[in-house]
Amino acid sequence: MRDREISATEFKAKCLGLLDQVAAGASLIVTKHGRPVARLTRIAERRKPLMGGMAGTSGEVGDIVHFDGTELWESERQTGRESRR
Repeated sequence: MRDREISATEFKAKCLGLLDQVAAGASLIVTKHGRPVARLTRIAERRKPLMGGMAGTSGEVGDIVHFDGTELWESERQTGRESRR
């Protein structure tokens, strides 16, 4: 499919409508004095990566080897959260 050419003047006058067309899948080449200066295409939707998407969402509470529970309960008390026991 060939890109539609449009002058910068026409682009300026119809900008919002043209952006809607680009969002729907059209692509445009904007020209200035007959020379192409820009190509408008739709941007792919950004998604969270599958690997590493949960990075930075957890934290360390205490020592899991010598756990007696007091560190966890102290942490809950400071944050105001209670676990389901």
